[in-house]
Amino acid sequence: MAETLDLTRRTVAPDRIAELALDDEGLLRELLEGISPDTKKASLREQSSKAILFMAETWPEALLPHWAYFVDLLRCDNGFSKYVALYVVADLTPVAEPGLFEKAFDVYFGLLDDKSVMVASHAARNAGKLAKARPALEGKITRRLLALGKAHHEGSRQDLVRGYVIEALDDYMEQARDKAGILAFVKQQVDCASPKTRKLAKAFLQKWAGNGEDGPSKSGPLPDRL
Repeated sequence: MAETLDLTRRTVAPDRIAELALDDEGLLRELLEGISPDTKKASLREQSSKAILFMAETWPEALLPHWAYFVDLLRCDNGFSKYVALYVVADLTPVAEPGLFEKAFDVYFGLLDDKSVMVASHAARNAGKLAKARPALEGKITRRLLALGKAHHEGSRQDLVRGYVIEALDDYMEQARDKAGILAFVKQQVDCASPKTRKLAKAFLQKWAGNGEDGPSKSGPLPDRL
């Protein structure tokens, strides 16, 4: 199948490509190469990325043998490769053997200060999955998220990243130990420059503290990631 399937064309859906790759090592290798920093064709990168992300979410065990590859992508200079790796690492961690993510912890959370706001945002967004998958690291993950103010991004861009932090905190707030610290962080975002982050902050406070900074919010449950 790998010899006849042209990944640069959108003739096969990414979920079908992922399914075929389960039994085709050559195709899987092609997909892994497709998300590498060296890939120049946008269509190949897009198809490969979608298929790998679907595989990570649906059949994470199939990608576990390639864990080191995805961690290496977190260190590369290509934001799109790092984006895919962030989601894959987060999806693989629940089924990975103890210690694997722990060794990659600093590499992963160092991306909260990545020069790319896209990378920093999605590193933050996936932190909730990681906190739930590794409860022993929850306190350490929370401290990294709440320390976002130390990141180098300028104010408006940092406000955007904080929205993703709020979404991640919502994922595991129920089991978080430092609820007071989290609530204090979120309250500080009610008046930030980003409309999305303000909305998320008010909804978070309504859900977990009973009210927003300016009273009960009418925004309802936290919306899905935009």
